[in-house]
Amino acid sequence: MRLSYCADITAADWLVRSATPADQLITFGPAGFEAYARLRFIPDPGDTSPPVDHPSDIAQMRRALRVLAAFTSTPQECYFCLWEGYSDAPLPPEVQQGPLVELPHRRYALLRGTLTDVDAWEADVGGGQTIAPPAFVWPADHRWCLASDVDPYWAGIGAERAAIDALVADPRLDVVPAHPAAAS
Repeated sequence: MRLSYCADITAADWLVRSATPADQLITFGPAGFEAYARLRFIPDPGDTSPPVDHPSDIAQMRRALRVLAAFTSTPQECYFCLWEGYSDAPLPPEVQQGPLVELPHRRYALLRGTLTDVDAWEADVGGGQTIAPPAFVWPADHRWCLASDVDPYWAGIGAERAAIDALVADPRLDVVPAHPAAAS
């Protein structure tokens, strides 16, 4: 396993102690970033339907994380949260017993690894099966945060404006600028 479970969850304190409203926190991460965007896994409801060969949520998240890698000084130390409620990726018993990151209405196992370890997400967390993407991903330097809650069809991203601009400009991604207070 490339990703490792963290028994010490203090790396997530910046989320736990955030004064950001709960709905915003679990969909965009903490307040305070210069800019925000939505990575749309599927087109907005009412828009066109995605093609049959549309990439999975985790594949799209990987593409976004590759772009975000240029906007952190700590790609070798990143954190990933796995929501305890995913039926396709149940937490191992030893993790269920350990401390979990607790946010309003959600609890998560905290994992640590390099940013590229997201490439092994299904193998490390889902037993090789296609599963939901991480609920949160952030580098140790807190330069950005990607949040993917269970209900929306998109992931929220907070970062510096240049990072958001790079995501929006990437033709392989469907990323649009967002205003977290208006989206929650």
